[in-house]
Parts: sequence; structure tokens; C-alpha cells
Amino acid sequence: MIKMKNLTLGYKKEKILSDVSIKIKKGEFIGIIGPSGAGKSTLLMAVTGGIKVFDGKFEVLDYDLENIKKKNLIKLREQIGVIFQGYNLVDRISVLDNVISGTLKDIPLTRAIIKLYKKKELQKAKEYMDIVDMTKHSLKRCDELSGGQRQRVAIARALAAEPKIILADEPVSALDPKSAKKIMSILKKVNETYGVTVIANLHHLEYANEYCDRIIGVNNGTVVFDDKSEKLTDELVEKIYANNEKA
Repeated sequence: MIKMKNLTLGYKKEKILSDVSIKIKKGEFIGIIGPSGAGKSTLLMAVTGGIKVFDGKFEVLDYDLENIKKKNLIKLREQIGVIFQGYNLVDRISVLDNVISGTLKDIPLTRAIIKLYKKKELQKAKEYMDIVDMTKHSLKRCDELSGGQRQRVAIARALAAEPKIILADEPVSALDPKSAKKIMSILKKVNETYGVTVIANLHHLEYANEYCDRIIGVNNGTVVFDDKSEKLTDELVEKIYANNEKA
């Protein structure tokens, strides 16, 4: 699904990541770890086609991101769900409306404005609210929810677009340990239930070890580890979190 070969990425004239070679298959659950400023978010968000390619080859869902046209970039992004640390929900509307907003590309704008949803759309929304355990709160406004609940709504909204890939950018860093474990468990359940490829930036190494099939370690703009979580030794952890010149 994702192929990077000798890839250099960055912004304008600044190179953030260099000589990155990674392959990601359908259905993997991958955790990206490393110190702040190492390039984790750049690596994650590059999958959406929003990061400049300086050199190398980069394909996502068979699209060449070095030469992708605008219409194809839109098609690519329709197949990628993104979950942010700050949730990015519409606080003044209900959980249900936020979840259904994930399907807006399939719902005419006039129907969406007046909240005239079809039975099939409501059934789908309930399915996604069920999987994140938020159905009982479906009519609550999102500004009435806790941080963990809001992140669960964000996952359901991402699922509503039926993505092939979900990117989670520090999805649990603002949450207490109990809520964080709940979110990680839900992401794992989504991964296993729908076969969605999940890639998450994580500050907490223990969550990467517990929930991810594979871990990518980034330091100083390069990938220094890429293997199954059980292969991550204490010595390799020290290498990943060694003094980071870009922090």
C-alpha cells in the first residue's frame, strides 16, 4: 500500500527526512516512535501527499506522490482517514452529526445541512459509534464530552469515510492512561475488524510495544529501526532516543 525508496522529504528548501526506505502492507498496525523533532509527524503526514518530495520514490495506494496531479491527490485523500491529537471535531453539533460528516463526499450538501439522513447512512453511523462505544452518547454535543470520548468520536468519523489507511498523529498524548489504553484498544479493533492499515505516531513506547505489529524508530531525520515490536531491545531503544540534533 505504501512504498518509500531512498526518499528525502521536507518543506520548501528544508529537508527533514533523508534516505527513507519503507514498505507498508495492507492491514498492518504500525507505530512510529522517536524523540521530538526527529521527523515522526513529517513521515506520517507525507502519506497524505502534503510533504515535498526532494528525492527518491514514493507511492501510496499506487499513486506516485512525486508527480501526483491535483485530481488524483483528492482521490488519494478520500481513502485516508486522519486522527489528530486535538480531535478536530465540530463541538457545537452532536456525536451523530460529527460521525456522519465523515461521509459528506457521499451525501449531497443540501441534505447534510438540514440533517436529512437516509436509513442506510444512520445504520452505518451506528455501526461506527458502536465500535468506539459511543452510541449511548450519539445525541450529545461534542463539547459535552471528555477528551477520551471526543477522540473516540474522531475515530468513528474517520471510519465513516471507509478509508483504506488511518493515520493517527499523537492520538493519546493528551489523555490519561486509562483513556489512552481505551483509544489504543479501539484502534487495534478497527485494524482487525475492517482490515484498515493503521499508522500511529506515539510518544509512549509501552503502547507501541503492546498494540503495534511493527515499529518504525526515527531519529535525526532517518529511520534507525523498522521491525516487529518484539525485536525492539533496550539497546535499540537507546539508539532511537539518543541525542537528537534536530530537537
